[in-house]
Amino acid sequence: MMDDYSPMQQNTARYAGVMLLVVAVVWGTSYGMVKQAVLFYPVAGFLFIRFMLTFVLLLPALRRCWRQAVVPGLVLGAVLLAIFLCETFGVALTTASNAAFLISLCVVLTPFVEWLMLRRRPENSVFIAAGVSLCGALLLTGGVVIKMNAGDMLILGAALLRAVMVCLTKKLMQHRNVPALALTAVQTGMVAAGSLALLLATRQGIPALPQSAAFWGATLYLVLFCTLFAFFAQNYAVKRLTPTRASLLMGTEPLFGALFTMFWLQESLTPAAWLGGILIVGASVWATRPRRVAVIPVSD
Repeated sequence: MMDDYSPMQQNTARYAGVMLLVVAVVWGTSYGMVKQAVLFYPVAGFLFIRFMLTFVLLLPALRRCWRQAVVPGLVLGAVLLAIFLCETFGVALTTASNAAFLISLCVVLTPFVEWLMLRRRPENSVFIAAGVSLCGALLLTGGVVIKMNAGDMLILGAALLRAVMVCLTKKLMQHRNVPALALTAVQTGMVAAGSLALLLATRQGIPALPQSAAFWGATLYLVLFCTLFAFFAQNYAVKRLTPTRASLLMGTEPLFGALFTMFWLQESLTPAAWLGGILIVGASVWATRPRRVAVIPVSD
């Protein structure tokens, strides 16, 4: 908790929080990029390309510490594989507004998963902030009535798995000294291997690679920013923040996704959407603010 942090720890926690906000920005742009990429290539094949490229770039990080990174990396990589399969198939099968709303349920689910996995009840303010953030996401996505099709169910599963992921990362890494890049390398290698296995199991061999510049542009953006940077930042920050606070910061993702569509795709935001975005950011900032501790003078 921020209450017990030293000034140096508070600065580290603030830095970790800024990194997670940047992660929320790039992840907010990812839905459009993924939708574009899977128009040219099967979902499992696209995931294999994306994560294999990331794994190759990160191989040097494993040179001296692969033994420490293998066990937690494989466990977390299996969860990450499930998340990306659910998210990528889900985005292909549902609307962007449904996906943005349902994935933000991770913010609401994380306090309960943290309570269950880490035996630590979050502060009441965190539950309030999670509820406010959820209301903001609903306003941001137009207050749609969710009709649970297959894509919606997959995105809901991804939201639950995201909550599990952030808590499991905290649990596995709190007593291990594993560099974030090495951990990310093993995770991405696991996702690449699992995606390739799924591709080979569901198709007659590997399809020919796309020739479209749009596919490769979207894929490289996702590799460099939404995978390489984002998972390094997440692994770094979760060790320095509680899972619930980390999830609240990453819960600003729908706001940045809406801003991306407005500036990049020339879509407009309604007043209700702006209010929803303000609620999401406000709830995250309020829940993660440093708290002053009352100093009780000690008599001689």
